[in-house]
Amino acid sequence: MGFSFECQATCSKTGARAGIWHTPHGIVETPRFMPVGTLATVKGLTPAQIQTTGAQMILANTYHLHLQPGESIVEKAGGLHEFMAWKGPILTDSGGFQVFSLSELRKISESGVTFRSPRDGRIIEITPERSIQIQNALGADVIMAFDECPPAQASHAHVAAATERTYRWLERCISAHQRSQDQALFGIVQGGIYPDLRHKAAESLVKLDLPGYAIGGVSVGEEPQLIHEIVRMTAPLLPSEKPRYLMGVGTYREMAVAIASGIDLFDCVIPTRFGRHGTAMVGGERFNLKNAQFREDFTPLDPTCPCYTCANFSRAYLNHLVKSREMLGYILLSLHNITELVRFTQRIRESILCDRFVEEFGDLAGLSGIGD
Repeated sequence: MGFSFECQATCSKTGARAGIWHTPHGIVETPRFMPVGTLATVKGLTPAQIQTTGAQMILANTYHLHLQPGESIVEKAGGLHEFMAWKGPILTDSGGFQVFSLSELRKISESGVTFRSPRDGRIIEITPERSIQIQNALGADVIMAFDECPPAQASHAHVAAATERTYRWLERCISAHQRSQDQALFGIVQGGIYPDLRHKAAESLVKLDLPGYAIGGVSVGEEPQLIHEIVRMTAPLLPSEKPRYLMGVGTYREMAVAIASGIDLFDCVIPTRFGRHGTAMVGGERFNLKNAQFREDFTPLDPTCPCYTCANFSRAYLNHLVKSREMLGYILLSLHNITELVRFTQRIRESILCDRFVEEFGDLAGLSGIGD
């Protein structure tokens, strides 16, 4: 099976849509939240546990896997699907964001980026061609173009130069891609907080007729309102017959706003990061399970949640585990948090299918009054 995107329903009042995206390793029902498995593992959870959350597609990261264990090891294992025993679709980020945000020593040129490895200090160069070679070896269903991600407060001139370079790098990524039959290469719309640059970038990328498109460079330090404006402006510029992916976003409001604009896919590290810090996501709220109020609370985190955590354990028990720094506490919270975000996008999907998105999620998406 190759790649195809089928739109099943659209909201009559917004750009929200529900679809089915066919990939070589199965379908993804959109809109959908995707858990992040940076180093070929969603932290603290087994693939069997991830399946119970309702997740259909997960992420891994080119930068981190190149550093450890190295893409050659993954390729010898039969690719990421075999290596990590995840049978569903996988997406790999190009490593661009990590190169620009995590590396202490880096030098950007037209060729690519050189940086010092945080693991052993060696100097590494990643070019657009090298990023694609690594991702071809990793074998994910979806691979991302290598892009330059400027900081949130960068000037218009800085962002314009980075956006133009990102386009030139994309052309090189396309030329280097050797597995177009079983790996979909997505382009990334950059442009920072500047509408003219976003519009120009989207227009240029659409002409390349790629299998899918992502909006990058958001959630890197901007105010939420700016993120909303960028997404509302950019998403409708992308082809309706292709999947649209908003990178690095996974909060309720940001996802609801983006879905109203026509976004299909999301990823974020917060469900497992919160879990490792003793925080549960429950109905849009955040519960710090270290708090004394949960010590004698024998109710589940969320009585409506079908996850293993909520079906079997009380808030009191989770409070005990977290305060005791027991690993099981972090595992159970991560399992619940991923389930929560996947269920959130599933509920939105169901509302779109019956054309009740505005009635059920309009306030959260900032659409008050649109259906009156």
